[in-house]
Amino acid sequence: MTGPGRGVLARWRHVLPVTAATPALTLGEGDTPLVRSAALERLCGLDELWFKLEMCNPTGSFKDRGMVVAVAKAVEAGAQAVMCASTGNTSASAAAYGARCGLDSYVLVPGGKVAAGKLAQAIAFGTRIVEVDGNFDEALAAARELSEDGAVALVNSVNPDRVQGQKTASYEICESLGDAPDILAIPVGNAGNITAYWRGFVECAERGLATLHPRMCGFQAAGAAPLVVGAPIEHPETVATAIRVGNPASWDGATAARHESGGLIEAVTDEEILEAYELLARKEGLFAEPASAAGVAGLLKLSRAGRARGGRAVAILTGNGLKDPDTAAARYSPNIVKAGPTAREIARALGW
Repeated sequence: MTGPGRGVLARWRHVLPVTAATPALTLGEGDTPLVRSAALERLCGLDELWFKLEMCNPTGSFKDRGMVVAVAKAVEAGAQAVMCASTGNTSASAAAYGARCGLDSYVLVPGGKVAAGKLAQAIAFGTRIVEVDGNFDEALAAARELSEDGAVALVNSVNPDRVQGQKTASYEICESLGDAPDILAIPVGNAGNITAYWRGFVECAERGLATLHPRMCGFQAAGAAPLVVGAPIEHPETVATAIRVGNPASWDGATAARHESGGLIEAVTDEEILEAYELLARKEGLFAEPASAAGVAGLLKLSRAGRARGGRAVAILTGNGLKDPDTAAARYSPNIVKAGPTAREIARALGW
């Protein structure tokens, strides 16, 4: 297959650690849309605001971009199964790509902490789910121990192949805009994604695909902001379940991205996240899961504090809103009226 849509491994082969023995795995991941803001760029004090719709990947989140590389390399290495700890999106992605390759998959999830849509995906793909009586960080520690012998491949973002795959989004942004943006706004949970994007932008500059490096602006939920407070958080809490992580595995990568880019990692409250979540839906027509809205919430917060500098920003929308239907149901009051079946009765119900 040629042209856009051929998948991350084929399209970005020249910048990935693939060999002739790496299987040509794809579910059509990558080449996600970059859409300019219709309303929020003004509220964020920016000259341009673009949204990278990573929620358009096959399982509805950015995880597919790195998972395809991690699972393909696991197959190449002779692994018999894949395993991950997950707050939801990783489980769906690992299970999908495992199923595609005929590998068993095992998912460790913190009990009662995974959104319904994400768990439904993992179940549909046939993964074996272990609900851990503990938090994500404890589940990840166990997954690392269980995968030490190599027969089961760990596909969390501590897997370097995951980061390699996720960096390709930076290449796509530079390709679409003709350069890197001034600012990259991104949610931060386990911190693999901010690490990956920074690596990608550095490589783009080195390859002559960009003339500048963006300021990496990462945003954590206030109840799960270990990088902001400077210490792990034992019991992280936030409505943004995808970034409910108390001790990020890619801590050093995230802080390096912040430092080297002259950027920041700051906290946004659940109220600020949900405001951005609603604005994205009502003003932009983009239904993203709450964690995806953290980057936009951060940009709004910076603008309101008088810290916006104009310029061009890209905000990464990491997951689809259908991943977390419970939050949508709780946040919105349905505007539903009942009417008879005739046009007159419907018009009357609408107040026409």
